[in-house]
Amino acid sequence: MKGVAFLGERKLEIREFEDPTPGTGEVVLQIRASGMCGTDLGQYRAPIGVFNSELIGGHEPCGVVVAVGPCVPENLARPGMRVMDHHYKGCGVCNHCRSGWSQLCRNGMEVYGRTAHGSHAEYMKVPASTLVPLPEELSFEVGAAISCGTGTAWGALQRIGLSGRETIAIFGQGPVGLSATQFAKAFGAQVVAIDISEARLALAKELGADIVVNATKDDPVAAIEAVTHGEGAEKTMDCSGNPDARLQAIRGTRTWGKVALVGEGGLLTVDVSQYLIRRQISLVASWTFSTVGQAECARFVADRRIPVERIFTNRYRRLEEADGAYRAFDAQSSGKGVFLLGAG
Repeated sequence: MKGVAFLGERKLEIREFEDPTPGTGEVVLQIRASGMCGTDLGQYRAPIGVFNSELIGGHEPCGVVVAVGPCVPENLARPGMRVMDHHYKGCGVCNHCRSGWSQLCRNGMEVYGRTAHGSHAEYMKVPASTLVPLPEELSFEVGAAISCGTGTAWGALQRIGLSGRETIAIFGQGPVGLSATQFAKAFGAQVVAIDISEARLALAKELGADIVVNATKDDPVAAIEAVTHGEGAEKTMDCSGNPDARLQAIRGTRTWGKVALVGEGGLLTVDVSQYLIRRQISLVASWTFSTVGQAECARFVADRRIPVERIFTNRYRRLEEADGAYRAFDAQSSGKGVFLLGAG
């Protein structure tokens, strides 16, 4: 089968890999959709040698079960089943793994597309325990989004307990931020969307943002205060990973408010007394979601008819388009890309 390998320094290759065979407790998925995530972009940009270039990239899998190994209960996986995949493998027996948080496993874990073969391929082998059913109402591309970026937005909003009576400011309108904007509007909240890309801000506005702010032209904190009568937002979220945006998210939060830190990497330097302690601010760090959260997110999207597919601006029907796809993604001027294979 064909698969995409990240070589580093903005280079990748389409390589031939052996078709996977499921072992005990495992299944093989035919990949129908594999999303492109900011974490993939980090591997694509990384210096040569930082990541294993022998592995297949991609960690937003969605597809159909085509082979089932021994000792897999039929109610867990069966041929023809439409599924997403929780793209982590832990020990399976610790408290984190048993509660669906295998990425927090202290006994060692794998991340598909990073330390084990991922989803930018025709097929993918995973433990049956990592499967999350895809509701019939949802397309494979929406399932791929929920398998990381969109699910990450859902997980963060659940962590901070956003309600419909509140205002939330979302810094960074990439795939995670755009999904957070969609969910926040579905919850009934007032949404302030902040980014430095006019194209992304325009899409955020189409997806329901009440106010959009270009941080290169206007002060985001002043904009937040203008729509909250000088109080600041009850909730803020940083999806950018930018140190300045993180600090602005904290400064734009009202007393007793909550800040969700979602964007990976970088540092945060903050006057703890002035901006946190003396304003009773809660900082919440949120990393993706559990298998339970992934299923809840998918059900919410299906029941509320959230148009998650709108965050995709680039669709690719062949893995051979990967070089151009990642060049476009690297420019960071559009929304989200996805590989649609087979029936799409």
